Amino acid sequence: MGDRPLRETAPMNDAPPELWLARHGDTAWTVSRQHTSRTDLELNEDGVAAARALGPKLAAVEFDVVLSSPLRRARQTAELAGFEPEIDERLREFDYGEYEGRTTDDIHQERPGWDLWTDGCPGGETAADVGRRLDAVIADVRARGPRRILVFGHGHALRILTARWLELDPAEGRRFLLAPADVAVLGSEHGYTAVARWNA
Repeated sequence: MGDRPLRETAPMNDAPPELWLARHGDTAWTVSRQHTSRTDLELNEDGVAAARALGPKLAAVEFDVVLSSPLRRARQTAELAGFEPEIDERLREFDYGEYEGRTTDDIHQERPGWDLWTDGCPGGETAADVGRRLDAVIADVRARGPRRILVFGHGHALRILTARWLELDPAEGRRFLLAPADVAVLGSEHGYTAVARWNA
């Protein structure tokens, strides 16, 4: 993201909603690439440093609402960045069910060809399931009117949120890679939803 703050000076009085997405910082399982949904891990040392670094970068932006997943790694990122978010249960990560704590390579040993985006997780969710709960978040964002909203959340869930904002199938979240402790901005132009910035 660089060292400069993310400045936003455009007036919001007549603008459509603007959704800023911040993925949580690294945890032990982010580094090991283990699927992490319900397991309530804390940020590791690098994750804490990256979360703190978000504060100055977002300080120049005025947010009307700040939301967070209830999971510790997202809340901790928000708090270290200087925010006191509203907790929204719908922002939880993709539920990996029986694949919680496992890597994709490990899963492929017993289920070759498995794909999270099309197959989902036994005992957990599918991309469509996650899309439905994030559709409700988007509906609430739009109901709030012309607002700039910051969301602290998780890699797969935020990617699906992006796909749904763009009116794409939830599985198209596969196309939006968001690094830990990085930021994306979703908005619209001329009536079309759009990505304004990515890994900003």
